[in-house]
Amino acid sequence: MTRVKYRDSDIDLIARMMRAEAVGEGRLGMLMVGNVVVNRAVVDCLDFKDVRTIRDVIFQVQGGNYSFEAVQKGSLFYNPARDVERKLAPQVVRYWRQHPSKYALWYFNPYGPCPPTWYDQPFAGQFKQHCYYEPQANTCESAYRY
Repeated sequence: MTRVKYRDSDIDLIARMMRAEAVGEGRLGMLMVGNVVVNRAVVDCLDFKDVRTIRDVIFQVQGGNYSFEAVQKGSLFYNPARDVERKLAPQVVRYWRQHPSKYALWYFNPYGPCPPTWYDQPFAGQFKQHCYYEPQANTCESAYRY
């Protein structure tokens, strides 16, 4: 059983996102970024009520900008994924989840220490340079369902 429905084109998109956002954090860091993308596709709460596919999540626009900096600014996202990311991507859409990204719906790479909240959402943990944030208690039960 998979966590989210996907096509081959979705695997390519999530692989490119994982590379663009976390290539410097190794395989585990890329898996965590991919996990947040999948989490957003499967929850039905907060800013993610109307996104149901990997494509919807990656190209979601909030406040007039793409949600992910890699898409907004181009960065590595518009380069093809490498074999390493193509091998990791199916893991996150099928089954992979691990703390601190396990229930996270947000991440970012700050210039300093991770703040205790990010847009009022509590800090779940840090892996290398990325800080991960879960929904506030009782605001997104579907994040903890699957």
